[in-house]
This record gives sequence, C-alpha cells and structure tokens, in this order.
Amino acid sequence: MQPELRHLRYLLAVAEHANFTRAAEELRIAQPTLSQQIKQLEKALGAQLLDRTGRTVRLTDAGEAYARYARGALRDLAAGERAVLDVRDLSRGQLRLAVTPTFTAYLTGPLVAAFHTRHPGITVEVRELPQDRVEAELLADRLDLGIAFDGVHLPGIEAVELFTETLGLVVGPAHPYAGRTEPLPIADLMSHHLALLSGDFATRRHVDAYVAEHRVRPRIAVEANSVSALTEIVRRTDLATVLPDAVTRDHPYLTPVPLSPALPSRGVALLRRSGGYRSAAAEAFAELAMEGDETVRGHPIG
Repeated sequence: MQPELRHLRYLLAVAEHANFTRAAEELRIAQPTLSQQIKQLEKALGAQLLDRTGRTVRLTDAGEAYARYARGALRDLAAGERAVLDVRDLSRGQLRLAVTPTFTAYLTGPLVAAFHTRHPGITVEVRELPQDRVEAELLADRLDLGIAFDGVHLPGIEAVELFTETLGLVVGPAHPYAGRTEPLPIADLMSHHLALLSGDFATRRHVDAYVAEHRVRPRIAVEANSVSALTEIVRRTDLATVLPDAVTRDHPYLTPVPLSPALPSRGVALLRRSGGYRSAAAEAFAELAMEGDETVRGHPIG
C-alpha cells in the first residue's frame, strides 16, 4: 500500500491533539477507523510512528521525522491548489492578511478599502495578531502577507519597509497640558498618570524601552488591549498616553504634547515568507501598500 494524503492528515491530527478520540472528532471519522488508517501507514512505512503507551499519544522519533515532511508536503499541495485557482486578472481570488493590533486604528481600514475598490472580486481575510504570531503564521503558510514593525525577524521571513511611524505623548481635553506647545522634559512624566497599551503590544514594549533608557518610571494607571479603548479613556480623563501620530490626527479631541527627547520612530514593514508562492492578489496588495504613505496621512490611495 502506498501512503495517501488522508494518511498524512490523519497522522498530523493525532500528533496535534495527542489523542485519537479528539483527532477523530476533528476529522469527523470514527476513532477505530482512524486507528486502523494509522496502522496501515505504519505498516506501509515499516516503522512505528506513534507511541501509544503513555497517557497521551506522541510521535516517535521516526514519527517526528515523517511528520516534518508530511507538513511540508501538505503545505506545498495547498500552495499548488491556490496557484491553480489564482486568476491573474484579479477578477477573483483570496488574500490572507494579518496586521499587528496598532495598525487596525489607522492603517488597515484605508488599505483594505483601497484594495477592495480596485479589486472587488478578491475576498480579503484580515486577522489581528501579535507580531510573533504573524511571522509564525506566514512560515506555516496560513497567511499571505503581514504588516508589522521592522527589526529582527524569524528565519524565512522577508521584510519590505513601507514607511516610518512616529509616536508621541497625547492628552485629552481634561489634561492640564492640553494645548501645550513647549516640549515636556521626559523626567516630568514621573508626576503624571498614564494609560498605555498592555505589555503584549509592540508599541508598549517600544515605550517601555524608551523610558528605561532615560531612567524614568511613569505611573501606569490604566492598561488596555485596544487602541480605541485607550483613546476613549484619555478623552474622558486627565490621563496621558502614547500613540502613533496617525491615530492622534484622526481624533480631534486628542492633543499631542511634544516630549524632550522625542520618542524614537520605528519602521513599518510588509512581511511575507521567503520563497513562498505569491498569488496575484498578494502581489497586487503588496504593490498598493508600497505605493507610499498617503494612506497613513489620511488620504485615499488612488
């Protein structure tokens, strides 16, 4: 018997769940049928692929080696299917895009809207993920493109710089510094309560590195995992926050307060898997994103 595609999928499902019953439920087949199919695969290969002696099922050394190639084979086949379905005139197709959370506040909407206007037949799936998850999903071929911050990336990730993002201190109408034009020394942050994004945001880590460099420990009164929640909190309190300038420009009730020294800027990059298949939809979106930073300035892309 020659192994078939279903055998690869069955083996990987059991390895993922470490359990025959849960794998069978996901695959929607009977558990005895799944066990029989795995035994057929092991017989065909002449090797035991799963260790069934413990409380959970795990891959043997031979199973680990085989599963690595099985994952690659299924990934390549999926890419081949997309290549066949890919229509070069962009009359139909699919784009799988992920962005880090900060970009949903000012970049995702204009970019996707501009892309939809140009190519209404393309279905766009947008996911909001932390940067490490974006890169992992790209490497697993579960995404076509990602938008995140430039810097050190996982092996196999290709980054193309899109624009430079600047951040600044921002206050609402109730803050005593609303309307202030004179730069605020960073040491003065010690006397003000801040509302910041939570620690799993790249923006928060950027702010933490900045204040640590200048040996300042501001008082954090509120942490939020949403930029929209943060802007509403600052709008209604005397708390200050740090936001990308593009977000501040979109909210007339927020006022930027210059800091001295200023927060360092950071590069924004388009991420994709090196050497992976690039659909016509992914190429078109990448071209749109690289046309310039007019979208970030609040103007539609033509």
